[in-house]
Amino acid sequence: MSKSERKLLDTTGRFAQVVRDGSKTTDVDWTDGRILLSNRRIILAGANGKRTVSVSNIDTVEGRYDVNKAIAQVSNYVSIRVGRDVYVVSTGDSEEFERTLHKTIVDGSIVLVKHPAIEGGVVQSVNWKKARVKLGDGAVNLAVEDGSFIPIEIDDVGTVERDSRSVRSKERPVLEAEHTEDGTSVETYLSGNEKHCSVLGSVLRRGADRNSSSIDLSTAETEVLMALYSGVSSFEVPEFLDMDPDEVESIYEELVELDVLQEVRIRREVALKPRGRNIASESMNQQ
Repeated sequence: MSKSERKLLDTTGRFAQVVRDGSKTTDVDWTDGRILLSNRRIILAGANGKRTVSVSNIDTVEGRYDVNKAIAQVSNYVSIRVGRDVYVVSTGDSEEFERTLHKTIVDGSIVLVKHPAIEGGVVQSVNWKKARVKLGDGAVNLAVEDGSFIPIEIDDVGTVERDSRSVRSKERPVLEAEHTEDGTSVETYLSGNEKHCSVLGSVLRRGADRNSSSIDLSTAETEVLMALYSGVSSFEVPEFLDMDPDEVESIYEELVELDVLQEVRIRREVALKPRGRNIASESMNQQ
């Protein structure tokens, strides 16, 4: 290794090339070997030789790529697209490998950010600004050119949408991430090249997937969530919805158990969690 190259991970595991020059390799099987990740390259070394993937050539870090049963039987792996080729890599801790690879690709990169693009459901008149990306433990941190700092806690992300729109007179991919700031639901927009948006989207969707809104709630429970999402104080919900206070207290208890609300303090102040924000937002859109 050169002096400018730093070894980040050195472990054993499995790997395979599942797409070669754009064509799926359906008869492929896993190869056992050594997996080395540096700030410049990935080395996959097995009994039949080694393959080297330049980090700068990686286009996306994707989800599963089950081309056959042999690949599908491994539950935890990372797929890496490099041009018209796709490699899959599984280590003893594939999540750590993926996290380290994400950091290697995007740390220090410059993206465009619009924050808050939406606050409390209201579109804000803010401009796109440059920001430097730093992935922390459990957060995407953005150091903005105006000196401000935007942390997006991954476990606080409610939804992540990807769109394509005009940004500074150029069509670019845009990520729209919903999270909270000082207890208020906000949306932060991020834009960059395809690689940056792919990696940041993958990181932020971890939280969004954990906070999926796919649970069944009663009409009364949904109304309580919509009231809280609209900015009604948890103490004012009974009067706002013309409901019995004891019934609202019971609903709060149920929603805390379902991981939709978090209890701020006893007697009873609550705040929406990402899943609760998702349910309320979807319900309001259906009104």
